[in-house]
Amino acid sequence: MTGQHQNTTQSPAPQLPAERYAAAESLLRHHRARLTPGAKVRPHWTGDGSRFWYAVGTSHTDADGRPGRVFIAVDTRRGTRTPAFDHDRLAAALTEATGTPADPARLPFDAIELTGAPDDAEAREGAGARPTAVEFDTVEGHWRCDLDTYALERIEDHTPGSFLDMVSPDGKHSVHLKDHDLWIRDRKTGEERPLTTDGTQDHEYGLSPFTPLVLLRRIGLPHLPPALAWSPDSTRVLTHLTDQRRVRTTHLVATVPDSGGAPELLPQQYAYPGDEHLPTGTLIVLDAATGDAVRARTEPLEMPLMSPITTRWAWWAEDGSAVYFLRQSRDVRTLSLERMDAVTGEVRTLVSESGPTRVEPAQQRAQAPMVRLLANGAQALWYSQSDGWGHLYRYDTATGERLAQVTAGDWAVQEILRVDEEAGTVHFVASGLVADDPYRRTVCRTGLDGTGFVRLTDDGLDHQVTVTPAGDRFLDSASTVDTPPVITVRDWDGRVVVHLETADLTRLRATGWTPPERFRAKAADGVTDVYGVLYKPHDFDPRRSYPVIDHPYPGPHAHRVSPSFDPGVLGYDAEAVAALGFVVIAVDGRGTPGRDKAFHDASYGRLHTGGHLDDHVAAIRQLAAARPWMDLDRVGVFGLSGGGFATVRALADHPEFYKVGVAEAGNHENRQYFAWWSETYDGPATEQDYARSSNVAAADRIEGKLLLVHGGMDDNVHPHQTLLLVDALIEADKDVDLLIVPRAEHVFFGYEHYVSRRRWDYFLRHLLHTEPPKGYRLARPEIDAELLTDIFS
Repeated sequence: MTGQHQNTTQSPAPQLPAERYAAAESLLRHHRARLTPGAKVRPHWTGDGSRFWYAVGTSHTDADGRPGRVFIAVDTRRGTRTPAFDHDRLAAALTEATGTPADPARLPFDAIELTGAPDDAEAREGAGARPTAVEFDTVEGHWRCDLDTYALERIEDHTPGSFLDMVSPDGKHSVHLKDHDLWIRDRKTGEERPLTTDGTQDHEYGLSPFTPLVLLRRIGLPHLPPALAWSPDSTRVLTHLTDQRRVRTTHLVATVPDSGGAPELLPQQYAYPGDEHLPTGTLIVLDAATGDAVRARTEPLEMPLMSPITTRWAWWAEDGSAVYFLRQSRDVRTLSLERMDAVTGEVRTLVSESGPTRVEPAQQRAQAPMVRLLANGAQALWYSQSDGWGHLYRYDTATGERLAQVTAGDWAVQEILRVDEEAGTVHFVASGLVADDPYRRTVCRTGLDGTGFVRLTDDGLDHQVTVTPAGDRFLDSASTVDTPPVITVRDWDGRVVVHLETADLTRLRATGWTPPERFRAKAADGVTDVYGVLYKPHDFDPRRSYPVIDHPYPGPHAHRVSPSFDPGVLGYDAEAVAALGFVVIAVDGRGTPGRDKAFHDASYGRLHTGGHLDDHVAAIRQLAAARPWMDLDRVGVFGLSGGGFATVRALADHPEFYKVGVAEAGNHENRQYFAWWSETYDGPATEQDYARSSNVAAADRIEGKLLLVHGGMDDNVHPHQTLLLVDALIEADKDVDLLIVPRAEHVFFGYEHYVSRRRWDYFLRHLLHTEPPKGYRLARPEIDAELLTDIFS
């Protein structure tokens, strides 16, 4: 309009109410357990491994607003669940002893030790089976409370157990790391002596190649416990001599060191894909009394990331006569079971399997290998995907020949629970037996001859199982993504022995949370079914239009979506973002684990697809076709680690679909990430081939708004991976936002509150076109033992 002044002043963006951020904050990982009492039981085993205690939340809150908690004692053989002690009487005794009021529903300790109960079966049948005392720590010291009189005694000379000690089965000794060697300690006298003496820098005993040193130092620990396993009779230990002397040395720079002084250079042994030298481990059996060593008479094991002992790829025979271990070729196409004579060190191969792609003892990295020795070592129960599914087979260990297929069908064994050779049966967990959801797990039993298959849990729910150390019962948590957990103890016929908990969702629902929707869609190929979850925004109104956010984790070594009610570590962040007013989607695309071999192999040589992001696009479009409240003109994406890689890849490969991304700690340059990652999941390749999965090489294709976040002390995915991407984006003249958290490591432990808020702010401004609540700050999470357990898991 000529000749007239045009008013271009824009109205300020609306501000999101602070209540929305408060609701989202309450759903974060370090808070959410308080909202769902009874949803999880963490057993702390005592005695002979048939008894345990756990803590469970209550409806009570203390003066600080924290939910109450009671301690429960369970005897799985007797089928009893009782309070571990009289909370009122103990609180009264503690108040009198310390002068500080103790709330019986929120006692000032997190862990207990129940003592005095006899372990022999005959005595446990009588009234004397119950514990006679409970011990615990408060800020005032270590206490013992007599459970008959509730008299309290403070133990002045108590030496607490250490996370860093590996205690023998008989409880008499422990082994720990000191410098580069192993030391053994008499737990009664405290006397200690070296078990090895020739360890040196980068050639040391019991060391896992990758150790999260930054996280450990942040919580006050110098290192992880040594990688070792005690023999069943407590006379010897299995460990390995870790050799990293020729492994590539990389560096981190502590720009803001704890000392507050000048930047510090921190070296780290870290092999890249294609490097000549990987960390190796020579298996060694040490006599606990003399230190005499028996070395495996074979080539050292390649250890590209973790110790075979801590990953349960090496273990003792039940009689202590031998050590069994798995060896995987560097191209991961051959897997072998080997036996080491514990006296002579002689090694022989028992079973070996090769294939055109990965040959694995389980599809997920965190799963224990599915191998068991039978008939005193004469046979092996062996997991294989050779028929296209994950099943169990029996092998003759003298000849290496396959004797029989134990399980069969269009479903996959996920975990061996128990082998009963006397009965000739094996109990296991399988997925694919529930028609509605191929990821839900079912407890099954079959004969070792392949006959007599039965489903012990045939209710269509997902079953998470923990076998008692005694081996004659199992804990079962039955749920789905929208069905609260019911937790019981069962016998091996599947009968419930004792009910433990039913989750209470009252507090969770009060936040505005609603259960996620489990969905099935067609992959981008138009044929394959893929599954995921959809989280609706709080105060959902189908008449409104909502931005959509994809929350990927591409695997291929882990699920993104849990089939159980517990959303998993990644799921908490998705729930929190949905609380702000977004539709959040999570999908397990082709190439992720848990189904048939072909589905998993869709990732082989295809890391560059980000977990088949084309499947995500296809699924979201199908969902939106039936849900007009999903606004596909406003689609965002975020993720951590591999999810950070997938976030950037989404903006590069699908810029017409994804408009805003927040990529946290992404491995953007896989040519400079751990060798095991690319070599395992992309297959043996040249550097040119690995360039396909480099986000740095794809920088010129990236479109949309992008926030890159990285910890300055990330010793898993080094921060230079993000800086390389930023440099490439600058060269391509692309705009990018960058947040470096100087002291943070890979999971931003201690900084989750800050990173979460910055992520939320970014999506609000660029997808919801709304300002975050002014001045709102998330509380820094407390260091919590259960949270640390989740992180290390």
